[in-house]
Amino acid sequence: MQNYYPEGLLIDTQENKSAMKSVSALQDAIASHRILEARAVVCDSGHNLIVELPCPGVRGIIPRAECAVGIEDGSTRDIAIISRVNKPVCFHVVAMEKDASGHPVAILSRRKVQEEAMERYVSQLSCGDVIDARVTHLEPFGCFVDIACGIPSLIPIDAISISRISHPSDRFHNGQCIKAVVKSVDDNGRICLSHKELLGTWDENAALFQSGETVAGIVRSVEDYGVFIELTPNLAGLAEPKEGVQVGQHASVYIKSLIPEKMKVKLIIVDSFDAEYPANEIDYYIDSGHIDSWQYSPACADKVIRTDFF
Repeated sequence: MQNYYPEGLLIDTQENKSAMKSVSALQDAIASHRILEARAVVCDSGHNLIVELPCPGVRGIIPRAECAVGIEDGSTRDIAIISRVNKPVCFHVVAMEKDASGHPVAILSRRKVQEEAMERYVSQLSCGDVIDARVTHLEPFGCFVDIACGIPSLIPIDAISISRISHPSDRFHNGQCIKAVVKSVDDNGRICLSHKELLGTWDENAALFQSGETVAGIVRSVEDYGVFIELTPNLAGLAEPKEGVQVGQHASVYIKSLIPEKMKVKLIIVDSFDAEYPANEIDYYIDSGHIDSWQYSPACADKVIRTDFF
């Protein structure tokens, strides 16, 4: 079965480049119905996408109606076409033609690939499935991702991690490849995702630390009663108030105690400071398969934090 990947993962593969190296290779791609990728370089005045193909002398065109599912009926706006300029796009080669000057032109369809991906992959997903996704853009309310061939989905900000963040950019960046879990599927087949269930339970995260250690953290919230410090994306602790501490700063913190029954980590801020450290790779405790249910809270905890996928 054809694999359906987020856009951008095929473009640099040798197989993809070889399938577009000549007119005969492009004709073979028509016959084999193969999914290819190349960079969209222009959106013309008619909102057709011009695609840069590795085949010398051949221009690729995705006509406006073929740029995405929903363009023709108006359910997808033209901004979805414009925003693809200078980015990889997937497509089927549907025909080889010649322009007015007799030069070869490859007619491409991104819509057909998306329809195929929706029928053969997206429609088969169910709540609890762990999937690959690629971050496309970030909004204050959540992270939009490509789950297959440019098909969008949303991870709401409160589903990104247990540790609260002020903006999805605190956790992700555009173009980042991540894992996600299907949280819901609506009547129209639109999928909403979650992320926090893949980042470990309280026990799993707390096991990385011990009382008496001084460790690194990030300031996530400053309140009158204390400062919340993120130790991992799914574990934060409360430190005693300290003057001059600001949200987003890095901190070194002393761990006074870990209290599983309260799901609390008590901290003391040793120092807080501004720094531009590279973001850590995401450590997933679950990165494939299916989840029926997930419980963050320890068995001994007074409060139960649980997600059921159905």
